[in-house]
Amino acid sequence: MKERDLTIGFIGTGVMGKSMAHNLLRSGYRVHVYSRTKSKAEDLLNEGATWHDSPGELVTQCNVLISMVGYPKDVEEIYLGSDGIIQTANAGTIFIDMTTSSPNLSKQIEAEAKKQGCYSLDAPVSGGDIGARSGTLSIMVGGDSEVFEKVEPIFSALGTNVVHQGPAGAGQHTKICNQIAIASTMMGVCESIKYAERSGLDPNTVLKSIESGSAGSWSLSNLGPRIISENFEPGFYVKHFIKDMGIAIQSAEEMGLKLYGLELAKALYSDLANKGEENSGTHALFKLYE
Repeated sequence: MKERDLTIGFIGTGVMGKSMAHNLLRSGYRVHVYSRTKSKAEDLLNEGATWHDSPGELVTQCNVLISMVGYPKDVEEIYLGSDGIIQTANAGTIFIDMTTSSPNLSKQIEAEAKKQGCYSLDAPVSGGDIGARSGTLSIMVGGDSEVFEKVEPIFSALGTNVVHQGPAGAGQHTKICNQIAIASTMMGVCESIKYAERSGLDPNTVLKSIESGSAGSWSLSNLGPRIISENFEPGFYVKHFIKDMGIAIQSAEEMGLKLYGLELAKALYSDLANKGEENSGTHALFKLYE
């Protein structure tokens, strides 16, 4: 399969998926799209994407299918449900699930894909709405290395740090590592900015001093300014982060590992969601400190 022969189906045009599909169009790929809410795909259709009314209809028109949806249950329904796309896909189709999902589910999808003469990769991402728009996502890939090599140019249109991590499920395990690190970091970012305010400092100048030192992080540099300006629009939803942390805790428990910081972060984010902030950005955790 040559790169110029690839037609990409894209399921899910939310905060992340829309920008990712746009970058594929900008890179010259033929892109077909499906989303539960068609209005979310209007910009892509105006750019030349082709709309389909169902995932089953979409998958027959492409040889690479990318999904970027909300929850593992959505992934399972799309691939393995009663109308799952694996059953209707053409032989040789490559499925790429870029949702943060369960490692075990990724292994199930690969096994079912093989039965139908198809292939599967799990390829969750990090970088938020900023990385999705700029095409600088970090992409963590699990699955067969030869399949990865076939679609690596597609990943290069979406991200700048693309790493094949191992067999099916390895991408999801790596994303769990990412979310574990972010969870405790986000608590530190919020507490640092709140401390700066309470001590009478200007948080903006504090940020200039600490973001390039040993305290530096993506969250501090990119979400710190949003916190200071009280812009809590989602680059990544609180509700989806809670989902990710739940997957991580369950996976860790299966391995006999207790994650103290992650459990605390999940408790705080659950409290935040209960206060009506589930559709805010993850940096809205700051509001708990108000």
